[in-house]
Amino acid sequence: MRTFLEAATGFPTFLFTVPLVAAAGFWLLVAVGAAGSRTFDGDADLGALGLDGVPVAVAFSLWTGFAWAASLGAVVLLQPPASSGPAHALTGLVVLVAAPSVSWCATRSVVRLLRRLRPDEPGPSSPRLAGPSRTGRSERADGGPHQGDHAAPELHARRRAA
Repeated sequence: MRTFLEAATGFPTFLFTVPLVAAAGFWLLVAVGAAGSRTFDGDADLGALGLDGVPVAVAFSLWTGFAWAASLGAVVLLQPPASSGPAHALTGLVVLVAAPSVSWCATRSVVRLLRRLRPDEPGPSSPRLAGPSRTGRSERADGGPHQGDHAAPELHARRRAA
């Protein structure tokens, strides 16, 4: 437990611990109804980062959590407790650069998955619940008459029977 606390409050993980605590506080406010999950949506456009499709708070929380976990894991695995000097500082800098990059890749993957699971405009859930396409008479380019969709009366009859 001591190693975990030292790693979570030491360099570079502490730089991700503070935003993680802030994100946890925000989600606590959302849970009690004092804030909305889309509170920050007007502030940033995440499309350029490949993170569009979810609220900004969700993307930031995922990124922060992944960066914190990557940083914590790297610090615990790469830095022995007794190390000091230039190797310790260099390892910390490498982790500080690598953790956000790894986190962005993981967040982007999760956001893609969330977009597939919950698209913005879902289509009809089943073909028989979809409404008929109603087209009227029109004329073809050669001047002859063109009939519209004749399946509409059959669909109405099936709906009434169901």
